[in-house]
Amino acid sequence: MNTTVSTPLILICNDDGYQAGGIKALTAIAREMGRVVVAAPQLPQSGMSSAITVGSPLRAHQVQAGKGLEVYAVSGTPADCAKLAFNELLGGRRPHLLVSGINHGYNAGNSAIYSGTMGAVFEGLFHDVPSIGFSFDDYTPEADFGSCLPWVRQVMRQVLECGLPHGVCLNVNIPRCSGGPKGLKVTTAAAGRWVSEYERRTDPYGQPYYWMTGTFERNDPQDDSSDLYWLDRGWVSVTPCRADQTCREALQATASLLEQR
Repeated sequence: MNTTVSTPLILICNDDGYQAGGIKALTAIAREMGRVVVAAPQLPQSGMSSAITVGSPLRAHQVQAGKGLEVYAVSGTPADCAKLAFNELLGGRRPHLLVSGINHGYNAGNSAIYSGTMGAVFEGLFHDVPSIGFSFDDYTPEADFGSCLPWVRQVMRQVLECGLPHGVCLNVNIPRCSGGPKGLKVTTAAAGRWVSEYERRTDPYGQPYYWMTGTFERNDPQDDSSDLYWLDRGWVSVTPCRADQTCREALQATASLLEQR
């Protein structure tokens, strides 16, 4: 591959750890398109959202270096990995694209709020770099990503060529189904909440502890604009997201309520 300045530079992060099957599959696709720097947690960091390490030092070990590929294992969260890459590991280079994943399991509905995969993606937004999170409906360490790779490749190529609107990233979820996904839909995030989130158990010493379980309860399971609606039907969902959580539609109403008191 020609590694001139015009060759895209792609930064890859995840939350399942640098040795996970999903990030290896994503790295293989990214190497088809350009130079690759991987900065991923040394250990699994699922559910870390945008958490960052502030009370202890971060360490980054380069575990692989070759033509067009650098891999770093970082002793922190997914957001740590992205921040450290932008500030130090890239050595002043600016990536053309940040991709995170491929996550083992969906980040659909409001799971994107808790997702370490998406935490790294939001860091890309802060640096005004087109950013995409990929998740696949297989939670097992030995997941076969073959059926989702054409969709990952398609979305990455399109974003590399055309970019994304300012302040917008993509949350891509891919179903596991016989014969592969039927197609792609641009969706909203399914509305709902997690219920029965913890199971109370007792340890060998008779002391209680709690294990996270939970079920996602949808507000409207027939909402045909939502990611889970289409994922249930075998379609890839692509949800545009943003890190800016300002509700501009409520600014006037909030001002009327508070500023005149």
